[in-house]
Amino acid sequence: MAENLNLFTSTQNVIKEALTKLGYTEEMYELLKEPLRMLTVRIPVKMDDGSVKIFTGYRAQHNDAPGPTKGGVRFHPEVNEEEVKALSMWMTLKAGIVDLPYGGGKGGVVCDPRQLSMREIENISRGYVRAISQIVGPTKDIPAPDVYTNSQIMAWMMDEYSRIREFDSPGFITGKPIALGGSHGREKATAQGVTICIHEAAQKRGIDIKGARVVVQGFGNAGSYLAKFMHDAGAKVVGISDAYGGLHDPDGLDIDYLLDRRDSFGTITTLFDNTITNQQLLEIDCDILVPAAISNQITEENARNIQASIVVEAANGPTTLEATKILTERGILLVPDVLASAGGVTVSYFEWVQNNQGYYWTEEEVNEKLHENLIKAFNNIYEVSQTRGVNMRLAAYMVGVRRAAEASKFRGWV
Repeated sequence: MAENLNLFTSTQNVIKEALTKLGYTEEMYELLKEPLRMLTVRIPVKMDDGSVKIFTGYRAQHNDAPGPTKGGVRFHPEVNEEEVKALSMWMTLKAGIVDLPYGGGKGGVVCDPRQLSMREIENISRGYVRAISQIVGPTKDIPAPDVYTNSQIMAWMMDEYSRIREFDSPGFITGKPIALGGSHGREKATAQGVTICIHEAAQKRGIDIKGARVVVQGFGNAGSYLAKFMHDAGAKVVGISDAYGGLHDPDGLDIDYLLDRRDSFGTITTLFDNTITNQQLLEIDCDILVPAAISNQITEENARNIQASIVVEAANGPTTLEATKILTERGILLVPDVLASAGGVTVSYFEWVQNNQGYYWTEEEVNEKLHENLIKAFNNIYEVSQTRGVNMRLAAYMVGVRRAAEASKFRGWV
């Protein structure tokens, strides 16, 4: 049987299994197996050459029983409806895992920002907000940055929303610049969260981070910060990669040099001659492997060749369900994406809270709260996995889906 590489259906499969293990009915799965709302929009944009191009955008709201929905907006040529649906479901799980009063949302626009001017990107950003403005807002659905979107794009979106609503709405969106009500620590939050999970996992396995050999696949926002955090903690980062290939040095790479030379999209390997493929990179002998690039990287095909003791997923869905089984059977500790990358939504929540109360915290306060939340979430999931005899992914789904299921039940929906 061919392996299921579809993120949407494999997410549904794990949610179903988690709900069954928790003793919920088939009706609860029927409610949670798809987003409650899915909006598809068309955005006309005047391009720099005077022509008008129509872009397609999406916004999915998975479940708003626990509170407003929350989740990023990605600008990517391969954005599609199924991906946005699956990612909105993951946001529900992440919010449940770190115990936030949110349901999951997700959005995207089919475009390639690498081929567009800043003015064109601004027009798409504003057009997207105009198109979805009826179903979003600080108490309904709160967007945030995602693949190829950043604090500048969030600033344009917030400005457009404030114009439409005719009042300043910093709480409408998170991941904003500090000058517009953004939170300290937000930009590094995802990588911080992954780092906390790496430290916790290493402790469970008796691995000292000082001198541990780490491989990071992906050198974008999360991957590059992560490589830096690991390097600064005394680990040896022996491999990194971007979309074009990987770099490997058993003695450890000069991370500061690489960070200095990478471009804004995380490309670095094009400057080197002796590169390896992303596939080879994943199979390097190391202690900790962090897939921080794209989905379906560790599959049934290569799961037996992974040489790390710990795999921490910083990307969305980098390991298939079949590969998860193989890694777990081989005794490799897998920290799933919905837990490892929950740092972003946690600090987004802090930003929203600060916007709502008009009182702002220092970076130390933000990092301290993030630390507390993620260590609690990690230990909770690790304990569920041990006591219930399930892998870490299923344990994370069980913890994550419970909040939305309970909230839906109390509201009398199911």
